[in-house]
Amino acid sequence: MGKKVLVLGVGAQGGAAARRLDVDPAVDSIICADYDMDAVNELVADLKKATGAKVDAFSIDSIVEVAQGVDLILNALALTFNPNVMEAALIVKADYQDYNGTDILYEEWDACELAKDYPIPDGLSVETQRWVKSYYYMYKVIGPKFEKIGKLALFGTGSAPGTICVATRETMKYLDSCDTIYNIVWEGVSPKRFQPFWWSPITAMLDMSDPAIAFENGRIIDTGAFSRPIKRQYDYMDKEIIFREHCHDEPLQYAFNAEECFKGCKNAYFKYAGDGMNFAAPLFEAGLLSHEEEEYNGMKIVPFDYIMSHVPPAPRFREEIKEIIDEGLISDSGCMVIESYGKKDGKDVLVESHVSAPGLVESFELAGITAEMYLTGQSGYLFSKMFLNDDFAGRSGLISTDMLSYEECDKFFEYAAELNITREVIVKEL
Repeated sequence: MGKKVLVLGVGAQGGAAARRLDVDPAVDSIICADYDMDAVNELVADLKKATGAKVDAFSIDSIVEVAQGVDLILNALALTFNPNVMEAALIVKADYQDYNGTDILYEEWDACELAKDYPIPDGLSVETQRWVKSYYYMYKVIGPKFEKIGKLALFGTGSAPGTICVATRETMKYLDSCDTIYNIVWEGVSPKRFQPFWWSPITAMLDMSDPAIAFENGRIIDTGAFSRPIKRQYDYMDKEIIFREHCHDEPLQYAFNAEECFKGCKNAYFKYAGDGMNFAAPLFEAGLLSHEEEEYNGMKIVPFDYIMSHVPPAPRFREEIKEIIDEGLISDSGCMVIESYGKKDGKDVLVESHVSAPGLVESFELAGITAEMYLTGQSGYLFSKMFLNDDFAGRSGLISTDMLSYEECDKFFEYAAELNITREVIVKEL
């Protein structure tokens, strides 16, 4: 008997996953739900197994209503809705999957008995404290709730976090101990028009404006947005790229799971580059990503909000994507690389994992979508496929994608190869 899946959020990533689910033989039916029924109807019209529904994700009851009888909830909504969607999954007793990292409400943390004894590292920004609290709450409080009902919650199932976490976990196969991990991402698709972001601009710019996070010498620390530049030029890159610190989930995940999954890792960093970073960095330096209201020429404005009003949305539809390609591209490249440093048989070793996926032109030719939609949306689908094929059989509770077993990593990349998403692992003695 096939599975019933609820896809919450029909934007770029949820839509891409729904299209894959529609042709998966393990799926009997799909519910595509969003507050925007125009977007829902447009997507459902192209699918064979899907029906549409309106949902108000601010209301747990609304989510529960559309989730009745589903086997899996795929949450492609904004991060702020995660607590409500997870609670709905617990109520209807469904497996849960989302693209994001995690978030909690402050009142939930304050009401949590564990919070009284959990030591928040000194010197962290308010934003980073919230992330640390969220992860601790998810692993220690939400996880047991899913375990109690015999269901699995898997979060961070896009490209990063997601695919990059699976690739990072896999590098541990080649090490006896791990000291340092770098996750390195270059968004190298650059069109002739002004298009700094290929996914949610508001989410991207919020990440740009927050302090960056790293795991260093066994401690979670703030490193500062756009700080600590490193240079890399891999064999397939035609130029050297400067990567900088960026606010992302991965260092936190690896910090929490350092002993269990990462061979005692003490340092973990996320380094990022691309048009979005190049656009946002000078705005940040000029104070234009501030969320504080200020007065200018007698008017009150929030610099961040004003800047965002001039940033174009990420392209979603076939016609606009084709128009961008037809106008011409400056670059259609990029990289996703894991560098894991450690020891093997007493020797210093670097394990590199290079993840490859279709660029913009190839993604459009294959599926009529952007490279970002392809990698992130398809990655989300690949994790869904693992649920559908019972590859997580026997698992319950809550895990992030860096916590997959080696066998689960192999299965993920087996499925990924069918969609032209591959990785090459290179082991180098230092």
